[in-house]
Amino acid sequence: MRRQRLETMAVEVADGVRAVEAGAIQGARLRFYDYCMVAFAVILICSNLIGAAKVSTLNLPLIGAVTFGTGILFFPLGYVLGDVLTEVYGYARARRVVWVGFAASVFAAGMSAFIVAMPPAEGWEGQEAIAQVFGQVPRIFAASIAAFWAGEFANAFVMARMKVWTEGRYLWTRTIGSTVVGQGVDTLIFYPLAFWGVWEPALIVTVMLTNYILKVSWEVALTPVTYAVVNGMKRAEGLDVFDVDTDFTPFKTKV
Repeated sequence: MRRQRLETMAVEVADGVRAVEAGAIQGARLRFYDYCMVAFAVILICSNLIGAAKVSTLNLPLIGAVTFGTGILFFPLGYVLGDVLTEVYGYARARRVVWVGFAASVFAAGMSAFIVAMPPAEGWEGQEAIAQVFGQVPRIFAASIAAFWAGEFANAFVMARMKVWTEGRYLWTRTIGSTVVGQGVDTLIFYPLAFWGVWEPALIVTVMLTNYILKVSWEVALTPVTYAVVNGMKRAEGLDVFDVDTDFTPFKTKV
């Protein structure tokens, strides 16, 4: 089937911004791409290292008690940033960032396991506490890596394809639609792998459902922020990238 070409699309861009195919910016200097890559890796590691193992309960007006994984408060920011990366720079550059986050997660998991396994000095009384907090980290990170890898690539693929289908219009449909798919994949993989046999099955199901709803709701709530960031970065870069002829395989880092 012949792929749609950019010149056949009725795209509209802001003043000072030009619509380009993803391959046209190969080797181009991009002002904010590296900063986005670093921010993405930091959000991913901190969300898993600090928040993933803790379950919290809040009593919300009209709803009552809601139990959720505390990392939900920050982890979705990685998906928002993934949406921004795909929308502004295209799938291939978002793919590279996913692999950077993957490598950073592997290092963090290995470092956590090594530190916990090291024998404590005589008289140091923090071993039990650090083992309790970080003892699950290798398993959590392994589950997170698998879930993040699959979910983020699903998110980026849906985002990039919908941009072409909508000819660059209706950004909100892409950010929400990609999150529904990406977070669904992520949630279905992460919680059973990370917590089966540690939490009760009923708790796993409860946290899965509540976290998924909260993640999607969080994405919807952040839509105005996503619009502002995307539009600002497009103007700053002077580009609006369309993946009309992109190789969507996840198994490469070349852009």
